Amino acid sequence: MAMASNKTQCFTYDREKIAYSCQGCSKEFCSMDLAKHQQILNEKLDHIINDYNEFKQIMNEQKRNPEKHSLIKQIDQWEINSIEIIQEKAQECRDIFIKSSQTCIKDIEKKFKDLNEQIKQIHQENEFNEMNLNYLTNQLIKMTEELNNPSKISIQQDSQPFIHDISIILSKNLNEQIKQIHQENEFNEMNLNYLTNQLIKMTEELNNPSKISIQQDSQPFIHDISIILSKKPKFNKWKQDAITVAGGNEQGQKLNQFNYPEGIFVGEKKNIFIADCYNHRIVEWKYNAKEGQTIAGGNGKGNRIYQLNYPTNVISDQQNHSIIIADYGNKRVIQWMNQNQQVLIDNIDCWGLAMDKNGFLYVSDTKRNEVRRWKMGEYDNEGIIVAGGNGKGDELNQLSYPTFIFVDEDQSIYVSDKWNHRVLKWRKDAKEGIVVAGGNGEGGNLNQLSEPARVIIDYLDQIYVADFGNDRIMRWCEGKEEGEIVVGGNGEGNQSNQLNHPMGLSFDDEGNLYVADRWNHRIEKFEIIL
Repeated sequence: MAMASNKTQCFTYDREKIAYSCQGCSKEFCSMDLAKHQQILNEKLDHIINDYNEFKQIMNEQKRNPEKHSLIKQIDQWEINSIEIIQEKAQECRDIFIKSSQTCIKDIEKKFKDLNEQIKQIHQENEFNEMNLNYLTNQLIKMTEELNNPSKISIQQDSQPFIHDISIILSKNLNEQIKQIHQENEFNEMNLNYLTNQLIKMTEELNNPSKISIQQDSQPFIHDISIILSKKPKFNKWKQDAITVAGGNEQGQKLNQFNYPEGIFVGEKKNIFIADCYNHRIVEWKYNAKEGQTIAGGNGKGNRIYQLNYPTNVISDQQNHSIIIADYGNKRVIQWMNQNQQVLIDNIDCWGLAMDKNGFLYVSDTKRNEVRRWKMGEYDNEGIIVAGGNGKGDELNQLSYPTFIFVDEDQSIYVSDKWNHRVLKWRKDAKEGIVVAGGNGEGGNLNQLSEPARVIIDYLDQIYVADFGNDRIMRWCEGKEEGEIVVGGNGEGNQSNQLNHPMGLSFDDEGNLYVADRWNHRIEKFEIIL
């Protein structure tokens, strides 16, 4: 009778033997191979224990020195980068402010010097009232405010993010289960695989904690700032009903009257200097005065040194505290200083005058259809042609009866080209001009002018033109096809919102607009709307 067999296939020897099953790997081993298999498992366990001890050492090190974690290094780097960006931006803004503030301070110094002169004059003459004191007080308050808070410089906080915020995010669903392994010497390959996987997970968790992360927010943490210089267009507006500040007492030759006033300028003390053309005199009308005083001419029409003949324009020479007059009827440019007269340029059909920041004198010649420039104090020559000079015409290198002129900070020349009904801008050393206002024939549309008179430019390079034939003052921005009416434009008349052939223009230091309302024989002040 045969013995019953309980043998199965041994996994190692691939033959039938009495075999024992490994629960971890579900394989059959003979007794000899099972012992070897157990030895291999013991070696794997030793390896896991070594890895575990290394992990424990690293974990304890991080507990003692959490600042060495890689996430801390990310935070440190974010801090360094952010501080560097902020410091660079702050220094950039400081540099812009320091450079720009010097210009503002120069303007304030100029006003302060004028105020100081007024205070000295009041002390010397000992003639003042409460109105004078209030004016001085208000001027000082305005200068103090301008010094502390320059109106042309501001700090703008941008809406776009400059530096993004970061934050520590703590997870709410961490299920950290670490099973304690009891070395009871009862384990299999399944147990070892579990331990290995758990150790891998814990190592990953230690290096990159799932419950802690750094998040860069989309919302701005620190907004960018920048220095804003008020070069960006601010379109000033003025009250449409003017105040008559000089004349307005009908046509005449009394000190409270004018006879076709033409060129004007407003001084630092708000005194108005007027070329009273048909009275052959220059009048200074002090602030809030009831009448003016003759400071040049006024001795009848004539060509003697102390007489004028239809003066069209007057400007101030700050260097020697004199005035310079376009004595049109006598074909000469004459300087008056403390009742002393000197002919600077003769044999010239002068109408418009201007002086640049370097002291060069510019004169328009209506007969030669050109503008010439002279160096101050050197008038024994013919000067230099800086605009026109190519005969009468309507080409860009020609002029047709140029009257008033203006020179900006860049020494560009703006010319009222009367019979071409346009204003031309000639850049320094240019061979021809560009049309910056009008140039579309004579007319009353917004892209037209009619015999343009005085032209002045504000600090934003906006162009203001006395539109003589249209009874209005126009503002043009270079490059625009049409202008806009700023005051007047309500038909010819003598009401407070009307003009009658305006000729001269000027701003005071507060931005109020003054107009020589020629045929109404008055000077109108349009107050700025702040």
